[in-house]
Amino acid sequence: MNRIGLHIIIIFSFTSCNLFTVQKEPTSLARVNDAYLYKKDIKLVLPETYTKEDSILLVNNYINNWATNQLLTDQAKINLPQSQLKKFTKLIEDYKKQLYTEAYKDVLISKQLDTLVTTQEIETYYENNKQNFKLNQDLIKLRYIYFANSNIHQEKLEKAFKNYKEEDVAYLKHESLKYISYSLDDSLWISKKSIAEKIPPLSSKTIDEKLKKDKYLQLEDSLGVFLIKINDIRRVNETAPLTYVVPTVKQIILNKRKLEFSKKLEKEIREDALKNKKFEIY
Repeated sequence: MNRIGLHIIIIFSFTSCNLFTVQKEPTSLARVNDAYLYKKDIKLVLPETYTKEDSILLVNNYINNWATNQLLTDQAKINLPQSQLKKFTKLIEDYKKQLYTEAYKDVLISKQLDTLVTTQEIETYYENNKQNFKLNQDLIKLRYIYFANSNIHQEKLEKAFKNYKEEDVAYLKHESLKYISYSLDDSLWISKKSIAEKIPPLSSKTIDEKLKKDKYLQLEDSLGVFLIKINDIRRVNETAPLTYVVPTVKQIILNKRKLEFSKKLEKEIREDALKNKKFEIY
């Protein structure tokens, strides 16, 4: 058995018994020039549940990939121009600093940022920025019920669906278990694509000619009957309804708060460093 295979089996036996311990001299699994891969580096590679064969394959692949990358990196350091290597080193250091600072700011933001966005804030932002909320698809408000052709209460359902008074709504909800599908909440804006998926007779080819505000439709397919009442329509390039863009507006407001908090934090850190002689400008 080769050295790698032996180490893999050692790792498997240790991990299966949860006996990973900190050692004074870490056990090495592979070496590329002056770089070593240790057993502790492999620990996170193995899934919680695995077979012996799976673990051997995973570890072997990891070692081979690590060695390949390490060899290529070493060759790059030898063969690339020094100017390019210096540029890469700076990029790596800059990226490392960015990771640290962004992670630290995220922790502070998660603890201190006010994430409560009031209805008034949302409405104000929407009213002041309506030009930024243009629709890229048609939206429709409607209700519908879809029941089998064999439903003996079809006439009563049609009458209640058209009248839609309080007692009619109660009756329609009471009968809902007998529907193939339905949606009686006509206060929600739904995309034209979603409607075509829920109501196949309203295909993409016929939906535009059939969808009109305040229109009642009765459509059929091989399984049953659709009763549809369209309450409102917003077309492409019209201003999106507030209720439809609330999640987007809320996220915009939170992002603005995060940016303001970040700028304030950076300013306070600089001022504190100047005050305590940790930061000096010459």
